[in-house]
Amino acid sequence: MILKTKNLSKIYTSGDIETHSLSDINLEIAEGEFVAVMGPSGCGKSTFLNLVGLLDSPTKGVLEFLGTDVSKFTENQRAEMRKANIGFIFQSFNLIDELTVYENIELPLIYMKMLKAERKQRVEEVMANLEIAHRRGHFPQQLSGGQQQRVAVSRAIVAKPKLILADEPTGNLDSKNGEEVMRLITDLHKVGTTVIMVTHSPEHSNYAQRVVRLFDGKVAAEIR
Repeated sequence: MILKTKNLSKIYTSGDIETHSLSDINLEIAEGEFVAVMGPSGCGKSTFLNLVGLLDSPTKGVLEFLGTDVSKFTENQRAEMRKANIGFIFQSFNLIDELTVYENIELPLIYMKMLKAERKQRVEEVMANLEIAHRRGHFPQQLSGGQQQRVAVSRAIVAKPKLILADEPTGNLDSKNGEEVMRLITDLHKVGTTVIMVTHSPEHSNYAQRVVRLFDGKVAAEIR
């Protein structure tokens, strides 16, 4: 089991007002599974991704990642666990404009303090696999939306993470490029990577093995 939650909750407090963004989420996600998370705006999808991506800590409940209870981890502990095990694909690409394609992809490996020779091998391999090597010296603003998302996927997988979190990965793309990104994500899943994807698209949710529907911060349904 790569991920397990027990009564996972997140409450935001502003003055006397409490907002229950997530309430008592109980889920198990197996290693190698592809899960789509759906629901209306404000239902807690982004909060859920932030928690399972170790970007934030829960208010209550238990979050187990790779068999370890990470619920009470400090920010530094979460960062260490995250950078070695989790890759992120965002709707807005989140590439660094001042870095080239090669440098954007290499960045996670620098944070991991990987030796230069191994970094080069990893980056070259992933650029070749995702057919972006010919753009290695280009900057993000010189690329199309589809190419930028291809670079973002490359950056997410270059460290060979156990879990990929995709937040509306096709949201800023046309249908052709959107389908291409879904093919890339499906290929990652086929080689054993666990994928959790937030999407509004019923069509794209069909790529997943299981759909978890959130409503008002709670699991409303699970569809296999």
